[in-house]
Order: sequence, then structure tokens, then C-alpha cells
Amino acid sequence: MLIALYLLSIVCANVVTASFAPMKIGAMIVPMGSLLIGATFVLRDFVQRAVGRKKTYAAIAAAMLLSLATSYVLGDTLWIVFASAVTFLVSETTDTELYTRLKLPMSLKVLYSGLVGGIVDSALFVVIGLSPLGAGFLPWEAVGYAIVGQVLIKTAMQCLGAAGIAVLTRPGRSADA
Repeated sequence: MLIALYLLSIVCANVVTASFAPMKIGAMIVPMGSLLIGATFVLRDFVQRAVGRKKTYAAIAAAMLLSLATSYVLGDTLWIVFASAVTFLVSETTDTELYTRLKLPMSLKVLYSGLVGGIVDSALFVVIGLSPLGAGFLPWEAVGYAIVGQVLIKTAMQCLGAAGIAVLTRPGRSADA
């Protein structure tokens, strides 16, 4: 069930990004799907907790292929589809490996691995996919603002997820991993 939710969150993030104009927060530009990307890192951590690291990589591979197919069907340019795949693979691997190595309560593992994964995801996608280096949707002057905007939204989602986990796994509620 967790793997299905993880895969569904990836599809939903792509659909939301393609369906809604980006939010503008001051000079920052944030695709609406960023609200869900933060949640995907949390779900990926739950998948890893439930099925282990090896099977998590199988889920990441399936999610990447599903993301590629969804982006292509939604009409994204091939450059955006490529950038999405590279970004997804690197950021999810980063999150997975950090989560694996951190010897902390689950809420902090989710928070720290997701924060780093979100930063990697934001920076790579904006530079590879949206900047003049990629599809050229953003001028270089807007690249930093786009990265910061995405990082802030993904960080907020990670904090919400970690806080929820901390509440659910506090002593007396359930075992913490």
C-alpha cells in the first residue's frame, strides 16, 4: 500500500505541475507540484522503513519510469522529461542513502534526508530543466529565485511530515525506527 501511495504521489505531482500555473511568492517561482514533492520524500522514507533499501530502489525505478511516462503524456518537452528523470534519480538516491545512514529517530531521519533530497531536487531540476542550460523557460536571473522558492515549499512539507511522525512515534505511541 505504501509503494502505491508513493507512486501515486509522483503522478499527482506531475499532473498538478502541468495543470496549474506556478505560484509566485515575491520574486520566487514555485511549480504547484512542489507541494507534493516534499510529501514524496516522506512517503519514500516510509517505503524504505517497510520494505528495506533494496526494494526501495525498485520502487524508485518504477516511480522514475512512471514519472517519465506521465511527463511525456502531459506534453512536457523531451528536455523537461530528461531533466525530470535525472533529477528524480539523483534526489531520491540522495534521500535514500542519507535515510539509511542516519542513526536518529525516524522523524529526524525523514526531516534531514528529505531536506537534502529537496535541495538537490530543486537545484538540479531548475538548472537542468528550466534554465537557459536546459529548456530555457527561465532566464539566469530567475534561476536562484526558482530554486529558493522550491526549497522553501519542499522544506515546509518535510517539516510537516517530520512533525507528524514525531507525534505519532513519541514514547508510548509506537516504536520508532
